[in-house]
Parts: sequence; C-alpha cells; structure tokens
Amino acid sequence: MADEGSPAPDSGRPLRVAVVGAGPAGIYTAEALTRRAPVPVTVDLIDRLPTPFGLVRHGIAPDHPKMRAIRDTLHRALDDPGVRFVGNVEVGTDVSLDELRTHVDAVVYTYGAALDRPLSVDGEDLPGSLAATDLVAWYCGHPDADLAKVEAALDGVRHAVVVGVGNVALDVARVLARAPQELEPTDMPQHVLDVLAATPVETVTVLGRRGPAQASFTTMELRELDGLEQATVLVDPADLELDAAAEERIAGNRNATRNLAVLRDWAGHRPEPGRVRLQLRFYRRPVRLLGADRVTGVEVERTAVDADGRAVGTGDYEVVPADLVVRSVGYRGQGLPGLPVDTRTGTVPNEDGRVLRDGARSAGEYVAGWIKRGPTGVVGTNKHDARETVASLLADAEAGVIVPSGDRDDLVRTLAARGAEPVLLEDWRAIDAAEVALGATRGRARTTMHDRAALLAAARAAARA
Repeated sequence: MADEGSPAPDSGRPLRVAVVGAGPAGIYTAEALTRRAPVPVTVDLIDRLPTPFGLVRHGIAPDHPKMRAIRDTLHRALDDPGVRFVGNVEVGTDVSLDELRTHVDAVVYTYGAALDRPLSVDGEDLPGSLAATDLVAWYCGHPDADLAKVEAALDGVRHAVVVGVGNVALDVARVLARAPQELEPTDMPQHVLDVLAATPVETVTVLGRRGPAQASFTTMELRELDGLEQATVLVDPADLELDAAAEERIAGNRNATRNLAVLRDWAGHRPEPGRVRLQLRFYRRPVRLLGADRVTGVEVERTAVDADGRAVGTGDYEVVPADLVVRSVGYRGQGLPGLPVDTRTGTVPNEDGRVLRDGARSAGEYVAGWIKRGPTGVVGTNKHDARETVASLLADAEAGVIVPSGDRDDLVRTLAARGAEPVLLEDWRAIDAAEVALGATRGRARTTMHDRAALLAAARAAARA
C-alpha cells in the first residue's frame, strides 16, 4: 500500500513535522502548519488506525449525522499536497519515539485522551458494568472495540443506568432509548444495529451527583432527548428546586439557565405504557454496584451541593434497578512509550504547547488537543488550541531552536521496508468508497467497517487495481 514517498531532500528542503494523531486536533495542526507558516513545511499525519478523523469518526454518535459531517471539512486538510496521511502506524510499536524523531525536525503529539475515569466503587468490575468509552467505540465501529464484552453486557438488558451528565452520557442514553427504525439510517455497523434492535430496554436512568445547574451537557443535546420516537423523558420536579442563593449563582450562566428551563418544561411528563422511560435524576451518586454474576442494581446516595459547589452525601440511600451500568465521568490521557504524562491531569506537561521534560522545554516536541489541555471543549476548540501550539513551533523555528537539519530518511519507505503497512491517502479513499458501497446495499449513505482486517483488505484491493 505504501508506494508514496517524499521527494529527496536538499539543502533548502522544507521543515518536516510529524503530527501523531489524525483526529481534529492533529488535522487542525497540520492545516495551520501548511497554510499559515511563513516557511515551507511538510507534515506526516500519523495515526495508529487505518482511518483518519479520530473522535469525529469514533466518538460523535452516529445518530448525529450533521455533527459527523465535519469530517468533510477536515478532509480538505488531507488533500493539501504538504500533508501526508500515514495511517495504521502505531508510535511506540511500529516506530519508536526516538526513531520517529530521526525522520523529522519536530513532532506534535495530538493523540487525545482515550482512557475512561473509573467510579472507584465496589462492584464496578461486574459483568454489565461498562465505560462509556467501551460502548461508544462499539456503536461507532472502532476497530479496537471489545465486541464480546459489550454485546454480553447488552444481552437482555431492560434497565440501564448511565452515570454522568455530560454530552457523552446523553449520547449513550439517547442511543439506548432510540427505536430500531431511528438508528437504521445511520452509519453504524450492521452487527451494532442488530444487537441494539434485540435489546429490550424499558428504562434508561441518567444519574448526576450534583444538581441540574452543575450539569455539563449542552442545551442542544438535552433538547434532543424529547424527540425520540419511543421514549418519554421524566424529571423529578423536586430536583429542579433551587434556593435563592443557587438561582443567583447561575444567573450569569446561560447554558445552565437554558438547561433548567428545558428541564422544568419536562417536569410534568408522566410515564406512558409501551414507551421507554428516560429518567434524569440529579443529586445522586453511586456508592456501589450490586450483583453476583452480573450487575443487578446501583446503590445511590442522595447528595446536596455545598457552598463550594461540591456534592456532599446526606446519608439517604436507595437502590436503582439496573442490568447495565455505563459510567461517563470523564476521560484521561496516557503517555506514549518515552513521553511523559502527568498522571493527575492525564496530560503531557507543556508550556504553550511546548513539551516539558523534567520542567524544561524539550526542543522539537510539541502537544495539542486533549493530551495538551485535558478533555474539554468541542471539536472546534481544537482549532484555536492547534494554532497556539503551531505559533510556538514556528517561533522556535524562527529562533533556530528547530531547523531543517541534514538529510532525513523517508518514514513511509522505512516502515514499508520492515514489513509494516502504512495506509496513505489513496488507501483511505478506497476504504471510504468501500464503506459507501456497503451502505448502499441497505439504502444508507454509508456503513462503517469496524474490522481492521476488512479495512486493510479494502486498501490492498485498491492498491492492486
């Protein structure tokens, strides 16, 4: 698949940069480097998956086609002649960090924060307990999704509990509560659609340890819950009562004010026979998951929010029935072999995007995206973040901290010579076409191919054609 190499370098060659991670942060970084730099720059956009777009492909829920369509915008950066997509290459396995740096003049790490944060309660390891990262990877068709684990957890589920009140938690709750016919037009893999259609969900309960004013979901995501074909959103009016001090605290928070208005509109909803009960319950934190062979319930404690905005227990406990529990309480990053990560924040220590090793700047190493700042913001937040990092890199180039020094062996040729299979842009286009063709067989715009072997087979077929 890898027959595309860079031109032989000469004394006036461009600055070569490797960007590790082809999600939004990586693509925005590549775009800023090639389109805004005052000096010539070429970029190798490296990803361990055979496909680009990161969380846009494998994180945004498939029932949000307009949001997922941002990949059409991101694709324009891949078409830039100064950018080379190099997929199916794992830094730390296929190429070490030290070796990668011998091929380029600078490296920007943009590989995100893929690990979930645990609840750290008893019973969390029971079958039927999943991280949102596991479930989202499965329904988005991520090649590394644990199909057996997720599909065993979903088998026969009637009562699901989602812990967390961010947008990902609402995505999970919405997907579980949707009718099969609502999901059929999406690009979900067919096995995902089949499993969800066979899952007899009756209740989906979303738990927030603090009040609705502290929830981090957006109003747009929240409103969408009330438009599902077979679900009724239920809210306890008592959870929406705020004292004068609390009302004053949120007066300047437009998102919280809008969310409360929406929730109060729903407070009069009543359960309807034959429809999924989608319950939003606030001021409740899980203290343990119950069950022997698998989850059967969640013991929760009623909470109150103190003057500092923290959830404090009240000693009032109840059990919420559940045969599936999905935790969605945050993400954290991990290091690549040879790259430092602050275990407390889950980010690479940095200063304006410059990587810090033992407190000192590491020449030629940079970071952008979630692994730089933590899992905050929306897709577009990564554009400003990437530009800040690129500004630091270009300032270092102007100051002579990084320079196009000497001849560098081409990374793709080196990897191919040792038996690796880098997936380049034309290979990705073949995968893309194969997914569109697969979707057409069922009247969809696309069906995501989840299996890495199938993805690589599509790329190989194009290379042979």
